[in-house]
Amino acid sequence: MTKIESTGALAEQVAAKIIDIVKSRALKAGEHLREEALANVLGLSRSPVRRGLALLVQHGVVVKEPNRGFFLAIDGPHVDATELPFGADPHEDLYLQVSDECLSGVIPTEFYEAELLRRFEIPRGQLLKVLGRLANEGMIARKPGQGWRINPFLHDRQAYLQSYRFRMAVEPSALMEPGFRIDKPGFARVRKVQNEMLEGDIFTLPRSQLFANGSDFHETLVRCSGNRFFIESIERQNQLRRFLEYRAATDRARLIQQCEEHLQILDLVEAGSRDMAAACMRKHLDVVSRLKAQTQVIEDLNQYPHDLEAHL
Repeated sequence: MTKIESTGALAEQVAAKIIDIVKSRALKAGEHLREEALANVLGLSRSPVRRGLALLVQHGVVVKEPNRGFFLAIDGPHVDATELPFGADPHEDLYLQVSDECLSGVIPTEFYEAELLRRFEIPRGQLLKVLGRLANEGMIARKPGQGWRINPFLHDRQAYLQSYRFRMAVEPSALMEPGFRIDKPGFARVRKVQNEMLEGDIFTLPRSQLFANGSDFHETLVRCSGNRFFIESIERQNQLRRFLEYRAATDRARLIQQCEEHLQILDLVEAGSRDMAAACMRKHLDVVSRLKAQTQVIEDLNQYPHDLEAHL
């Protein structure tokens, strides 16, 4: 009995993660949900992914076609996770509040659970679930002994800019890996998303979805390398950047050029010109990092106008 309950719990967890992927990537009804691709994204074997998909079939989110596999039955943005027993996180509001206060500095760099229990007046079990989620996402980490520490990256602008330099080393290299294989469905998906952004989504989508679309493009290309170290490093980078990007102002007009560059890189890879694609990727990331650096200077000047001469 214990084993069955454990298996069911795992299936629910996997199903919830698949829903997150479907919604964040704005997948359309009828899209093929390939077990192998989902297993690679989630870092699981195909067996639990298959059980998660089967659970989604029971709830009408996914359909299974004989000898073909699983297909999405509902447009991703229209999947109502709150109607599913496993699709909604009951602690989402608390999670968002804690993460926001970690970023804004309301919660100190090092803190103890007791402080947050008094602050939010919640049961300890509920707080631990939220802290565990933030730890899994790299936002916080346990200190040796007692207490927690916020990842210094979240308050270090220079480290944030350095992350782009790191990506400039990794992502072009991923494109040149000997084991690089084009993920045709993945390429078709990200190409469709980028085109839809150019057709108007850039100016209507929330910032969180714009970031998800961009990170999905970069992660899709890196996953094609087959190099697990590249893949894990980029997923980690996007995980850390996500908190900062959600709070940052978004230059939507600039995203037009970024989408066009994304499509150009896809074209080059599909044409077999991976060396040119790698060069374009490096230039693409370099330009974005310079824009971020300029934004940092402007923010510093706004905060410390008397330091103007230091920036001239």
